[in-house]
Amino acid sequence: MTRLGVLGWPVSHSRSPAMHNAALAALGLHDWRYQRLPVPPALFAETAGALGAAGFLGANVTIPHKHAALALATDASTAAREIGAANTLTFAADGTIAAENTDAPGLIAALERLPAPPPAHPRVLVLGAGGSARAAVWALRESGASDVAVWNRTPERAQALARDLGARAAIRAEDADLLVNCTSVGLQTGSGVQPSASDDEALNQLGLTFDQVGNYAYVVDLVYRPTPTPLIAAATAHGASAVDGLEVLVAQGALSLELWTGRKAPLEVMRRAAREQQPPEQ
Repeated sequence: MTRLGVLGWPVSHSRSPAMHNAALAALGLHDWRYQRLPVPPALFAETAGALGAAGFLGANVTIPHKHAALALATDASTAAREIGAANTLTFAADGTIAAENTDAPGLIAALERLPAPPPAHPRVLVLGAGGSARAAVWALRESGASDVAVWNRTPERAQALARDLGARAAIRAEDADLLVNCTSVGLQTGSGVQPSASDDEALNQLGLTFDQVGNYAYVVDLVYRPTPTPLIAAATAHGASAVDGLEVLVAQGALSLELWTGRKAPLEVMRRAAREQQPPEQ
């Protein structure tokens, strides 16, 4: 059996197993399986480094391991190196580990799913300073954004990211054409990533108020859950063109699957499976 998985902490909320297993079945790869791999940060290098010998061909990587995934790899793509984070690992028979970042092209693909397309060279505000934010800043800069600003609750982290990737650190959540949330704010899981905050509280954690969300015509929230996130709900209420993280999940997952299998990913199968997957018990 060929094994695949998703490394994260927590990872119980991930819909990647349902999405990938549906895709593998559609491709006729019945002896392949994709599973959750909950791994705390202290055990990441040891655990991920042993996956190849345990029969794993590849793994996706999510919060908080994307920097560690790049550091673990013996080889990395240009995009992963420039971003400074990886979300896809491939384990070779000789023990080498290749790192890729499909978050960046996944975000650009998700922008194409917005109900209305953003301008060709938008002004962008990215919220967050982790691995997903790095991928977003790199992707948007490479795709021709006229200005990319980064806001984080810890200003030093925003400044470091902006310095590394040629963006600009914002001192507050400023106006822009496109808003991209790369934080975990709004995620509600049994693991307690974001415990029962009200919509206003969640928006405040993003440095925003409900009224401020109306200043963004286009909104992407990398968080996904069964009901709209506070950010998506506010954006929709203001008439913005908005899309949630499931579209990014599907796009980046499809690219990872194609890397591992050499086959064209069945996007609609993956999208349907991700949307229909029931969340874990709270």
